[in-house]
Amino acid sequence: MDPAVRPAPPARPRRFRRLLVRLFTVFTLVLAGYHGWVLWQVWRLREHNPYTTAFMQNGLERLQSSNPTAYLQHRWVTYEQISEHLKRAVIAAEDQRFLDHEGFDVEAIHEAYEKNARGGRIRRGASTISQQLARNLFLSPRRTYLRKAQEAVITMMIEHVLSKRRILEVYLNVIEWGTGIYGAEAAAQHYYGKAAADLEPEEAARLAAMIPSPRLYTRNPSTPYLEQRTEILLGQMEYVRVP
Repeated sequence: MDPAVRPAPPARPRRFRRLLVRLFTVFTLVLAGYHGWVLWQVWRLREHNPYTTAFMQNGLERLQSSNPTAYLQHRWVTYEQISEHLKRAVIAAEDQRFLDHEGFDVEAIHEAYEKNARGGRIRRGASTISQQLARNLFLSPRRTYLRKAQEAVITMMIEHVLSKRRILEVYLNVIEWGTGIYGAEAAAQHYYGKAAADLEPEEAARLAAMIPSPRLYTRNPSTPYLEQRTEILLGQMEYVRVP
């Protein structure tokens, strides 16, 4: 055989490479289509209230797995129908720089990293209200790198499409406040037998303190930690700005 003439490469590797290119193309198109759909849903939130969320659907499935007739406690109320105390308490508890960042609190992320590094394990997160809203609306509770990447993209959409006032309004209406309890109105009725508009400062601070572990307090809304956290938030609320 003439050494200058090289044999043609096998057909199988070429077919495999073509298959990989096609799979990557399909994956990219699916991802673009999904994010296009999400962007449309976020845009609709400017004037339309969400009927349900990914987290609410997950919660309903969890309840109905043991009780097929179970249902969620949830009632949408307008921004004006939510106590100013609750708005202040939730921002104080979850995202004190809410009005200053564009979806991600870099200072809080750095603080959380240092605290977790000192403790040797992840004990504190740094999710903003916008990030929490992104995953409540569209994502699953599972913690994966893919979900965090999706959360970041959706958070940027939310911040660029919606006003801070609208973000807070939607957030307060959809987050979980106990087993099967979603939104400020359902929480106020369940824990205090009153409308969300009528919450007093201490009641609002207590509800805000429940947000990280809402199901823990459904039947026992009074623990030493909750009492301490409520007092801390009461002291911080007066300094909080709301949209």
